Amino acid sequence: MKISKIELEELTCPSCINKIERTLSKKEGVQEVRVLFNSSQVKVTHQEDLISADQLVNLIEKLGYRVSGAVHSS
Repeated sequence: MKISKIELEELTCPSCINKIERTLSKKEGVQEVRVLFNSSQVKVTHQEDLISADQLVNLIEKLGYRVSGAVHSS
């Protein structure tokens, strides 16, 4: 398992959290999604061979949220 932390430019409302968490958690290979509202960060535990950090970023951007460019993986 890999943990990717994706920095967003800004989250404006709590419903944003639900939208991102619901969408990402439905994807194959995603084990856990946590959106941290105060730090505008998405933390995703996922299987890299099934879904990459780049794919996660693309999904978030398709939802209409801007990624600040910072993606940290461990």
